[in-house]
Amino acid sequence: MMPSPKSIIDHRIYTIALRKMPEFLDVFNRLAMPVLMETLGHPLGFYTSLVGPQNQFVHLWAYDDLADYEQRSRARDAHPAFPAYLAASGHLITAQETRLIRAVDLPSAHIT
Repeated sequence: MMPSPKSIIDHRIYTIALRKMPEFLDVFNRLAMPVLMETLGHPLGFYTSLVGPQNQFVHLWAYDDLADYEQRSRARDAHPAFPAYLAASGHLITAQETRLIRAVDLPSAHIT
């Protein structure tokens, strides 16, 4: 398997307050997504937990390398509209995990 052209993945997990997922998704879509699309680019995907810990929202973003991650993260954090999202979502998020994971080249692995 060849490594992804984007070698670093930002794997974020937000735990959302009980029964607040619809409100969080609305706030995220309205206030965060315009900023994130402008500063981070297109995401790899968005997910909610099905089995295991509940009330979790996961999103994945791909980066060329750590420098690319740092540059785009600074742009997100400095965006003038980002504080509105942080203010509107703060009471909805009970925990956050941010993991940076990297692609691994396993020559014997075959994905079909």
